[in-house]
Amino acid sequence: MTLVKQLMARSPLLSGGFVRYKVAGIDVHKRMLAVVVADVAMGGEYEFERRQFGSSPEQLRLLAEWLIEEKVQEAVMESTAQYWKPVWQTLERHWKMECRKWDDAGTKSGSLHLAQAQSNRGPGGRKKDFVDAERLVKRLVAQELILSFVPDTDQRLWRTVSRRKYQLTCARVRLQNQLEALLEEAHLKLSSLVSDLLGASARRMLKALADGETDPAKVAALADRRLHATQQQLCDALAASKELNKVYRRLMKMALEELQLMEEQIDQLDHEIADLLSEHQDAVRRLAEVPGLGVDSAHQIIAEVGATAATFRSEKCLASWIGVCPGAEESAGVSASNRSPKGNRFMRRLLNQAANAAVKVKGSIFEVVFRRLLPRLGYQQAIWAIAHRLSRLIWKILHQRVRYDERGPAVSQKSKTSRTAKMIRELRDLGYRVEPSSNPA
Repeated sequence: MTLVKQLMARSPLLSGGFVRYKVAGIDVHKRMLAVVVADVAMGGEYEFERRQFGSSPEQLRLLAEWLIEEKVQEAVMESTAQYWKPVWQTLERHWKMECRKWDDAGTKSGSLHLAQAQSNRGPGGRKKDFVDAERLVKRLVAQELILSFVPDTDQRLWRTVSRRKYQLTCARVRLQNQLEALLEEAHLKLSSLVSDLLGASARRMLKALADGETDPAKVAALADRRLHATQQQLCDALAASKELNKVYRRLMKMALEELQLMEEQIDQLDHEIADLLSEHQDAVRRLAEVPGLGVDSAHQIIAEVGATAATFRSEKCLASWIGVCPGAEESAGVSASNRSPKGNRFMRRLLNQAANAAVKVKGSIFEVVFRRLLPRLGYQQAIWAIAHRLSRLIWKILHQRVRYDERGPAVSQKSKTSRTAKMIRELRDLGYRVEPSSNPA
């Protein structure tokens, strides 16, 4: 598409058939912004007007006012760490809506773009702020930038809550590893006999040790009777508790208190995301019915792609954005690589976990497909093939509002009833209103 056609698609013709269309390029830093504005409809080299702003709220409002004064109809900025977010929110609130009210506003007027930094790299040794901002404008018009998907305000809030919960979950795993290392240093071999070091039995024993209990038999008696380890084995593993230094006991107590705080915060975030997605309860339920997914996975998916996945035109677009489809690097008709693109790392992680869980559901269609692909592709590629199917299924469930119907050959009614009851219990614990259906499928 030529430059003239691009501009005609963005803005209506003014008097005399001449198109005036101003674009702003913003090079974002922590403390300052380098902003340039140019009329991209002018022939020849662009004439840029430069202006520098700070990153404080007052300076950002001045930036929005200056863009309105200059009649800028489109803006592009570089995704620099998290520093672009205040700039985006200010322009979205003060400039974007005002721009769309103008009489000469086109279909693209008021558009904000976030460009990936890699696509705006300049020649080596030629790094200058205003030059980078000018390059943003030139490459936007030439359609050479890789633009990122930035959701609306509500969805950005969903993402913040769900990603914070994921961070706390990772911190909980890290704390478990640190606690296990502390026990090994204290010569308490509890993790050799207990599969879950943070389970109910292990916590009772650790709390007793942290409170000063020195008798291994009394500590071992706190274990659940269903534990595979015998009392004698537990006593042998906890024999060092007789001479355990008080420093180790205090460190164990601190770790248990930190663990309790993390779990309380995770529970609060669960209810927070459930309240935020209360208007989309049906979408959460439809996603949670898919093998390998659940209520928590449904929350994370909706936070990342939206309640209806409306941004993505098709299931192929969603799979490409996530990065679970084969790559397409071709030259002279020869494929150079079919490596998957990087995509959204949060969705890639989630779909990888969901695919590994889905293929373990006995008799499901995912298990059947996985077993068929495994000899030819190997384990990892077969899992990614299942993740690709899950991504396309997610788009259909959200965008077309359909329900999942299991077509596997050997899914028993007992397993369906058990999974339905578990899902209903989780939804009700989070405050959703769920009425059991007579036909779960």
